[in-house]
This record gives sequence, structure tokens and C-alpha cells, in this order.
Amino acid sequence: MKPRPAGGGALDRALGRACDARVWAHQSAAVRIGMAGVWLLLLVHEFPRRERIWGPDAPWSWRLAEHSLDRSHAFSVLRWSGGELWFEVFYVLSAAVAVALLLGWRTRTASLLFLISVLSLDHRNENVLNAGDTIFRITAVYLVFTRCAQVWSLDARRRGRAPDTGDRTGVVLWSACGLVLAWATLLALLTGGWALLLWGCWAGQAAWRGVRGRPGVRRTLELIGHLLHNGAVAMMMIQLCLLYGSAGWYKIQGAPWQDGTAVYWSAGLDWLEPYPALSHALSSHALTVLALTYGTVLVQVAFPFSLLDRRVKNVLLALLFAEHIGIGLLLGLPYFSLSMIVADLVFLPTGFLVWVGERVAGLWRRLAGGAGALGERGGRPAPDARGAEAGTAARSEEHTEEPSEEGEGVTPSWRASC
Repeated sequence: MKPRPAGGGALDRALGRACDARVWAHQSAAVRIGMAGVWLLLLVHEFPRRERIWGPDAPWSWRLAEHSLDRSHAFSVLRWSGGELWFEVFYVLSAAVAVALLLGWRTRTASLLFLISVLSLDHRNENVLNAGDTIFRITAVYLVFTRCAQVWSLDARRRGRAPDTGDRTGVVLWSACGLVLAWATLLALLTGGWALLLWGCWAGQAAWRGVRGRPGVRRTLELIGHLLHNGAVAMMMIQLCLLYGSAGWYKIQGAPWQDGTAVYWSAGLDWLEPYPALSHALSSHALTVLALTYGTVLVQVAFPFSLLDRRVKNVLLALLFAEHIGIGLLLGLPYFSLSMIVADLVFLPTGFLVWVGERVAGLWRRLAGGAGALGERGGRPAPDARGAEAGTAARSEEHTEEPSEEGEGVTPSWRASC
């Protein structure tokens, strides 16, 4: 009987990739930092107007909000009380959660609290975020299932310094969340599917902490976590491909996009014109308008197919970034544009992200006198992933293609776990 090849074939490589948490570690971290940063920017920017947008006395009243929530079965913690104090406390805590997720502090809990924050404020008033809320919601859901703190996080730094010590702060935070869940459940504020989901996440944290002394069970749970991480990042990519593809094909059906005048009409909308002089200068050049109109459709339709070739994908990704910057400036939709740019970071090559991380870490060390760059040497993963990351960075491989850790570095991990 012939010995089994070391690589194990295509199936082994695919399973190894699916069970390897190092895949898309930097991409998920970039999305985490970006989304938390944009959400924090929104909360700070709208702080003077928070009561008129989401508060108890907002034009979109509690009665209208509750009617909308009853009809859509959506979730909002703000529904638990209509008082001013509850709203103010929740708003401040939302900003604190965004900071925690941005820094990667207790990220498993912070990502779930971030999702609750996004859903609660968005469902309180769905008429104010100009479609950027859709990307916030989708990405916040997927971040809960990713291991987005393997690099560029305080969690990675803590694990690198003391990997085997207990986490008392995490236990206190987990206990506090359990008390809040129990209070909301006893008062019937939290019911149905959302109660099962949140209690399930809380119990999952308990199970993870309870198997610290059982290596076999813990390794199985780690394997499940790797699968969830890679599946969630893959779903982010699929979601964006569907978004761009459908947007492009819908545009093709519209007459203004067919005759090349859509950008002209968009730039002429009075209520989407923060810089009239810039909009008028653009719309006065017919050839520029024609090129931007057809170029927008072409890039959006072609982007899902560009994933088959790395170089073409990178070019179209840069064009998408430019498109979103233009939308933010010309149409006054900054949070929509920023959320789309951040979501698109999931397609960036790993080598480029590692290079950026090293430059930022070097700058931070110079500014802070060497006291505390996030993560290890420019954002390398925690100890369990450092070896493979070095090979990934050296080859500048991106994880939308064949992983650089295939074969002997990846396959044994899933085989040993299974």
C-alpha cells in the first residue's frame, strides 16, 4: 500500500484552510478596527444632536419606533425604557464599546456588545444613516463570529505576554453581562429568539472558560471557532460581491446609466450637494460625466469576477475606494462611504496589511518611546500563529487565494483536532 502524500490532496488542503485561524487574520482585524472607528466617529459627531435623532423626544417618536419594531420584529435595547437617563447611559456605553472593539480589548464580548449597540440605535431610527446602517449591521453580525483580535489588539498583546494566566477582568465582564441578561429576562424585556441568542453566546463563553483544564475538549472548541471565523469572513466577501454585482446590473437597466448621464443627475440633487461648486464643476464636463457613469457600472459588475485574478482585483479595489470617496464628497454621504471602504478592506492582500501594520507600529514606537505597540512586531498573531505568519508576509500572499500555509503547516492541525 502506497504511503499517503504529505499534502493529502486538494480535500486536505481545503479542510486545512477552513480549520486554520491564521487565514484572514489581518483582514478581519482591519475590518474590526475600521468599523469600530467609523461607528465611534459617528457617535462623537452626532453627540450634540443625539437626542433629536435617537432620544426619547426625537421627531421619530417612541410610538412610531415601537410600531416599526413590532412590525419588523427587530431588536433594540433602547426599547427597554423610554427615559432620558437610560438613553444617555446607553449612548455613552455604546461609545465605550466602540473604543474597546477598536483597541481589541476583550474582543469576544466587545464584538457582541458592538452588535447590540449598532442594532439598537439603528432600529430606534432607521431614517437617518443613508444606507450606511445596512453595512454596519451586516458587518457587525459577522464580526461576532470572527477571531478578529489575533493581531493588532490588546488581547493579542496580553496573550503574547502571559498566554497561560487567567483572565480575571474577562470573568468580571462576563458576570456583569450575565446579571444584565438575567435582569432583562426576569422583567420580560428580553424574550424570544433574541433571548436564546444572547443567552447562548453567554453560555458559550462559560463553556470556553470551563474547559481550560481539558485540552481535548478545548481543542475541539478551538476547531469550531476556526471554522466559524473563516466562514464568517467568507460570508463578508460573498455579501460584498452580491452587493456590487446586483448594484451594477440594476444600474444597467436604468436609462440614465445607459445614456451616460446618471452622475450628472446625481450631482445636481440639492439635498445631496454639500459642495455645490465641486458638483457644478464636475457636471459641466460631459466627457468626465460619461466616463464616471460607465466606469461605475463596469467596476461594480466586474468586481466579483476580478477575484479570480489578484492583480485585477487590486486595481478594481482601488477604483472602488476612489468611487466611495467621491460619493462621500459629492453626495454628502460620509458614513456610507466610510463603511463601504472599511468593509472592502477584507479583500486587501495580507502582505500589504502586514507592511502597513509594521509601518504603523514603528511610528507608534517612535511616538510613545517604545512603550506598547499593539500586538507583536507590527501586528503579528498571538503565539499560536506567528510561525505561519512569517511565511505569509514574506510571500505577500493574500488569503483570497491559495493559502501559503498549505501542506505540512496546515493539514495536521485539522487532522489532529478531528
